[in-house]
Amino acid sequence: MAGYPTLIHERVDQARRGENPAVICRMPSGWAVLGDDQFFVGYSLLLPDPVVENLTDLGDAERAGFLSDMALIGEALHDCTDAYRINYEILGNSEAALHAHVFPRYQNEPERLRRGPVWWYDLQDLTGDPLDLDVHGDLQGRLATYLTDRLDASR
Repeated sequence: MAGYPTLIHERVDQARRGENPAVICRMPSGWAVLGDDQFFVGYSLLLPDPVVENLTDLGDAERAGFLSDMALIGEALHDCTDAYRINYEILGNSEAALHAHVFPRYQNEPERLRRGPVWWYDLQDLTGDPLDLDVHGDLQGRLATYLTDRLDASR
């Protein structure tokens, strides 16, 4: 991460250069990407481009666009997986740059955990399979098709 203020800055720069394999697609407000660890299959993030520190750093239209793109990623996950619910989180505590986590939630999760936020899981138990395009590439492609089709239809 040398030379970058945060991992988010680094990943956005990689996406711009076409060197971020986690990219699902370019969205109006930034980049839809799969998470480095797929502890919930389809776990995705929205990375703003340009990177800003906080949601409140965006103007009204840009903020609405970012939140709309985040919701569209959730819609795609709902359609392209067997998730029964989608959770959205904007934290920014460990990486001081705006980014949104989009978590598909599944019926096969333990009920006591399924009914709460992702962070109710013991973080040691929340490690998932690392992103592997041989495993997750098909889903990445379906998400990209869904998102680009929806974005094209709204233009």
